[in-house]
Amino acid sequence: MSDTKQIGRKKRVYHLNTPFSVISWPHISVDHQDSVLELLCNLLSPLKQYREAYINSSKGKRAAKKHAQPPKPIPSESALVPPKPELDAKIDVGFNSITRTLREMTQPCNQVEAEKRIYSMIFVARGDQSPAFNCHFPKMIAAASKHLPAEQEIRLVGFSKPCSERLSSCLGVPRVSSVAVARDAPGAEALWTLVREVVAPVTSSWLEDIRSSDFQRTKIGFSDTVAGSKRTRTK
Repeated sequence: MSDTKQIGRKKRVYHLNTPFSVISWPHISVDHQDSVLELLCNLLSPLKQYREAYINSSKGKRAAKKHAQPPKPIPSESALVPPKPELDAKIDVGFNSITRTLREMTQPCNQVEAEKRIYSMIFVARGDQSPAFNCHFPKMIAAASKHLPAEQEIRLVGFSKPCSERLSSCLGVPRVSSVAVARDAPGAEALWTLVREVVAPVTSSWLEDIRSSDFQRTKIGFSDTVAGSKRTRTK
């Protein structure tokens, strides 16, 4: 008994391409990244000053129990903590909160427009992250911007150089991976002007096709290949 190897035969393989193609990040030069980062840090610095002056950073429950102190007397009205800066309510920090708001922006409008938070800019520290943590941002921003006027489309800025530590320092929080600025954020006019000039809106060809009423035929591709060879036994 011996094995003989059959010669591979040709066959045609059919495949369907996905219509949801990859959406690229908007290009921004390194020099413009530095300028945008500088203006962003200047905008966020008052939040750090407020946290350092009036908010005690948490050291954990165990440390709090170890150094427990008797209750302090109620402060007088003159010593009460002032309200947070207005900017604090117009800034979102972190993956979860920004993703949640973008998801809400893509939903049909079922409430008063003034009650909805609408972003104007989103900044992501790409140099400090794996692409798996931020690859969804271009798609979600393209979907969230499709109902906005052209001059108000959300701008996505990806910092290619590591800058998470600097953003953390400007905000006075341990870690910062992404920052979103609302459209009506006070003091953000200069930053918005620069970002709108140097960063193009996120574009998505397949989202544009959805708006069209033209019928799109199914496109089936194929390729000729060689079937794998197999051994047959002969007596």
